[in-house]
Amino acid sequence: MVGSLLTKRVAVSATNETLNLFRLSFSNLLKPFSTSTSSSATAQNPKNETSKPKRRKKKNLFEVIQFLPNWGIGYHMAKSHWANVSYEITKINLYKDGRHGKAWGIAHKDGLPIADAPKKISGVHKRCWKYIPSLAKSIESKKSLPKSTETAAKTEVQAA
Repeated sequence: MVGSLLTKRVAVSATNETLNLFRLSFSNLLKPFSTSTSSSATAQNPKNETSKPKRRKKKNLFEVIQFLPNWGIGYHMAKSHWANVSYEITKINLYKDGRHGKAWGIAHKDGLPIADAPKKISGVHKRCWKYIPSLAKSIESKKSLPKSTETAAKTEVQAA
């Protein structure tokens, strides 16, 4: 009985080995065919893989502002196709996933506010938003200039 079990195990292991050898030889047979088709395709069009840069997926408003301090409140955002128009973010209501929600802001044209009161920003989920760092810096410098001129005027008055 023990002898028959041992012979069955030997027979099963022998068949497994032959199947493994068959698989290896079959895969080795197919390798030249698979690499030759891919190499011939690259030989015909080598520029396709190297010259085209990978396109970046554009981001919605919340994906742009998520890395800014305080979720972008106080920073200027604009749609990529707008010219000289932006929103200064004043309020944000985020949904739980952090990629959707509602946003309010003050519209700016050429760096100057159009209205005093913030309004709800439309199209915040569309994938065309960008951060405008130069506008935020230029407005901060404009805000700091009047303060410095006011202090200079006060020092002149005190000196006189």
